[in-house]
Amino acid sequence: MQFLTDTTKSLPATVPFVGPEALERQLGIRFKARIGANESTFGPSPQVLEAMAKAAVDSWAYGDPEQFELKEALAHHHGVKPENIAVGEGIDGLLGLTVQLTVVPGDKVVTSAGAYPTFNYHVNVHGGELSFVPYLDDREDPQALLIRTRDIRPKLLYFANPDNPTGSWHQAEEVTRLMDEIPEETLLILDEAYSDLAPHGSLPPLEPLRPNVLRYRTFSKAYGMAGVRVGYVIGQAGLISQFDKVRNHFGVSRMAQAGAIAALNDQAFLHETVAAIHNARETLNNIARDAGLLPLPSATNFVAIDCGRDGAYARALLQAVLRQGVFIRMPGIAPLDRMIRVTVGKPDEMEMFRAALKAALQEVE
Repeated sequence: MQFLTDTTKSLPATVPFVGPEALERQLGIRFKARIGANESTFGPSPQVLEAMAKAAVDSWAYGDPEQFELKEALAHHHGVKPENIAVGEGIDGLLGLTVQLTVVPGDKVVTSAGAYPTFNYHVNVHGGELSFVPYLDDREDPQALLIRTRDIRPKLLYFANPDNPTGSWHQAEEVTRLMDEIPEETLLILDEAYSDLAPHGSLPPLEPLRPNVLRYRTFSKAYGMAGVRVGYVIGQAGLISQFDKVRNHFGVSRMAQAGAIAALNDQAFLHETVAAIHNARETLNNIARDAGLLPLPSATNFVAIDCGRDGAYARALLQAVLRQGVFIRMPGIAPLDRMIRVTVGKPDEMEMFRAALKAALQEVE
């Protein structure tokens, strides 16, 4: 093992999330409802399926390494230029490339305690030093993040709007202030994975593009394409061009590119899906309240549910729901770990969760 770096040897062999497939193997069951990973069980547009099926015929050939047509479509959709966009294998892949481009051992990186753990995973791999800021009232705290950033002058600052795992959001004015006031030597990683579900007035305009801000978006959530792995990042052309130095140029397949273009071209389906998610979120809120639990306000396709006790109780409740054949998750960091997190789904999936939650509550009482 002498060929491994010291940083690699110091890390555990792990993944940020335990997948439902692994849990099925551990528990010896098949989940009847998969509502834990914030995938959209409403699925992609029929136009996406048609485009991907057509592209599959030519899948013997690599996809366009420059992703020309997809970047053109994204640029038109967002009102920016193609050179302002880099495409990758989901936001996770792009976060990995960002850290690869910017972080060397010892570099400081600021994030929130309990925020999206895959970002931390990449920072650890490259030897960065994470500095955690606690949530405030179950939301990321932009003012505290700004204070910490001014204090330690980190290489990167991670902030998500809307947020995972609580589903909270901030108004555009607060996010803009964060962009305006961070030190110029700090790069803001603005994770907007749930931007298609964000309330009106919560997303700052894309223009002006700033030299120290990157904004990450995805087809995995509202577009229902999590298994396809297409995400993109928007920023100033000079910064975006750096991704060409490290990215896997054939990492986004021919089928994925065709599907993403088709998704952008079917905004009517997206609007229908967003409406269905809003309705299902209200159903999920009612299920939680009927069970004596507290759903948090959400601007995403999931609801964080306060179980009213500590992390040990929430974890026991989670395990009991899993044993009922319904896959859900929970935050891993206190005090957020007093919650469970449930992805919205179709009516039958919501009823499966209702029944599983009722049985689980009876089991853990």
